[in-house]
Amino acid sequence: MRWLRRNIIGIIAVLVLVYLFVPIAVVAVLSFNQPEGKYNVTFNEFSVSAWQNICGVPGVCESFALSIQIGLLATVIATIFGTMIAFALVRYRFRGRDSTNLLIFLPMATPEVVLGSSLLALFLNITFPLGFWAVTIAHIMFIVSFIVVAVKARLQGMDPRLEEASRDLYASPRATFRYVTFPLVLPGILGAALLGFALSFDDFIITFFNAGTMVTFPVYIWGAAQRGIPVQVYALATLVFFLSLVLVLVVQGVNARRRRRLEAAVASS
Repeated sequence: MRWLRRNIIGIIAVLVLVYLFVPIAVVAVLSFNQPEGKYNVTFNEFSVSAWQNICGVPGVCESFALSIQIGLLATVIATIFGTMIAFALVRYRFRGRDSTNLLIFLPMATPEVVLGSSLLALFLNITFPLGFWAVTIAHIMFIVSFIVVAVKARLQGMDPRLEEASRDLYASPRATFRYVTFPLVLPGILGAALLGFALSFDDFIITFFNAGTMVTFPVYIWGAAQRGIPVQVYALATLVFFLSLVLVLVVQGVNARRRRRLEAAVASS
């Protein structure tokens, strides 16, 4: 019992991680499967044919590339607007600030089916064509709230004495922002952008309402599930997961190296 009390947090963490990663592991295993029928739900025979011909099924790579394109465009625009809104809410006092804070949280609290149907009604009323730009605008409106919240949390956690020290050393407001504020906020902005891209890339409900005849990767999977999801979809999903994992590890390594350099500089001084 004493050993269990000492290690209970670690045990719970391992169980949670297993719970989270078992479905991903199943998808990775089934990406090397040669299914007997059209449904790839049980492992039949080991094969790398899906990896060798990952675009072999019509529509898979086209829908995947379309989701990447929409996700990148929506993320860049939403990150710019969300960062500016976060700075305004944290650093300035203006009329309607409390109402703006409330309105920022509404898209996060609104069910996606309500948001998607409302945007569809808006686009139809103003005769805006459904498709690429309608989905991009809808994704920007959806993910900008998450980016504002993430960047705002980073700004509120900053030590204001660092900027005060910069101004005490006669740095101009532009130099303070460039060399002090922006580098400190940048990790929060990058994290918010990654979150926004993930939300945009895997969104189905809002996209389904406003896509028209356009087929993104989640919409393709939804349609393919009715007749059997191709093994290439499993391979692409596994590839995205491992690329995301590599990106996270690289960022963690860069941050750890930067932290060691800072500690060494402090120790030498």
